[in-house]
Amino acid sequence: MKILLIYPQCPDSFWSFKHALKFISKKAAVPPLGLITVSAMLPSTWQKRLVDMNIETLRTSDIQWADYVFISAMYIQKESLNEVIDLCRKLNKKIVAGGPLFTQEYSNYPKVDHFILNEAEITLPLFLNDLSAGQARRVYKTGEYADISLTPTPDYHLLAREKYAYMNIQVSRGCPFSCDFCEITSLLGHKVRMKDTRQVIEELEVLYNLNWRGAVSIVDDNFIGNKKAIKYDLLPAMKKWMQMHKYPFEFTTQASINLADDDELMSLMIETGINSTFIGIETPDEVSLQDCNKIQNKNRDMLESVKKMQKAGFQVSAGFIVGFDSDSPTVFQRQIDFIQQSGIVTAMVGLLNAPKNTKLYQRLKAENRLTTEASGNNTDSSMNFIPKMNYKELLEGYKKIIQNIYATRPYYKRLRQALLNYNCLYRRQMKVNLALVSAFIKSVFIIGILNKGRLAYWKLVIWTFFNRPKSIIDAITYTVYGYHFRTIYGLRN
Repeated sequence: MKILLIYPQCPDSFWSFKHALKFISKKAAVPPLGLITVSAMLPSTWQKRLVDMNIETLRTSDIQWADYVFISAMYIQKESLNEVIDLCRKLNKKIVAGGPLFTQEYSNYPKVDHFILNEAEITLPLFLNDLSAGQARRVYKTGEYADISLTPTPDYHLLAREKYAYMNIQVSRGCPFSCDFCEITSLLGHKVRMKDTRQVIEELEVLYNLNWRGAVSIVDDNFIGNKKAIKYDLLPAMKKWMQMHKYPFEFTTQASINLADDDELMSLMIETGINSTFIGIETPDEVSLQDCNKIQNKNRDMLESVKKMQKAGFQVSAGFIVGFDSDSPTVFQRQIDFIQQSGIVTAMVGLLNAPKNTKLYQRLKAENRLTTEASGNNTDSSMNFIPKMNYKELLEGYKKIIQNIYATRPYYKRLRQALLNYNCLYRRQMKVNLALVSAFIKSVFIIGILNKGRLAYWKLVIWTFFNRPKSIIDAITYTVYGYHFRTIYGLRN
């Protein structure tokens, strides 16, 4: 068999970092980990190629080469996905589709030949067996959850690694919490299932032997979902491996805010090289936290929790939401104040949406408030339901938040606060190379000379040299992020 794995293009968005990546001459932030994991589950005798449309153009000859086209996608990739499906049908190629989008709404894609839904560790072998017997069905799905200790090492060798800013690994699936707007538990369950420590170390070894150095994203939805296993098994092994290999990687991850409650765990993560984490803050409003069942954020000083993580050595990014039923017009300024005071530079603020199969979706459906499908884009100002607050007022309030956190002056003020809060403890191996020098020169030219906010740029650079010299690379990096954010939000750059 000849298998072509296609990852559709993601539109320009908050997380695309499209306008930041050009400073470091990269095409995409992260590779399609799901597809290269599926690739590793296919027979080793099959020929496999990967086309990630975020870093290269899909050619007609690529599709013509293949016996089957395997596609995985998320909501945000729908437009590109439809174009890929139409092209495959035009060329009379069989399509096999899986991933979160198809698992949620496969019935919307009548042109796809076979669906491998839920977790491929369970459903893909069933398809392969039927295919070899000449009787493959159209839909393969399951209500069970996979034992990911049996998941193979992804086919990292298929990647054009030099075109990505990060490599990525997965340690666990599932989340112990039940936020009503989150689709993670509907897709992957509440029980946190983990890979064996041996598997994780093996994946790090593969990346190391492929000469990858630098950033690695741990894509778990909640890295500390199983604290005991992380703290007493995985992290000690990862720390030992990192020490033996002279710290070749720098990890980012996602965690719940209760990470701040465990000083020992935070120290161990930093010592292992995990020095950046994304936190779901959502809202400073206690009533809204109660309504959406965000119990891990309730009854705590979230601002203090964030600062505690920053002082422990973490760069903290976070997600925020407006549009909860209990939100009042005061929520917009409260969000602005929290974000500015916290020093959370990368603050992703979105209007509330209800993904399919979530508790929120079911409630809004029962209330006859759903209007359309969620776009999956956190920056397009869309909602898929009728909010309690007047939509025009909600949209104006949302735009007020964006203006007041990403316009040049407040952004640089918050960045300075972040550098004051952040205690840089992880001793990363940062060798001065041509790419790093080139990125710095580009930032000076584009942001420090051509940009209308150039004065703020130079004030920050000079301030950092004198007050936080160890954080100068972080400071320059965040100025580039700010350039990206202002571009996607249409603010003056």
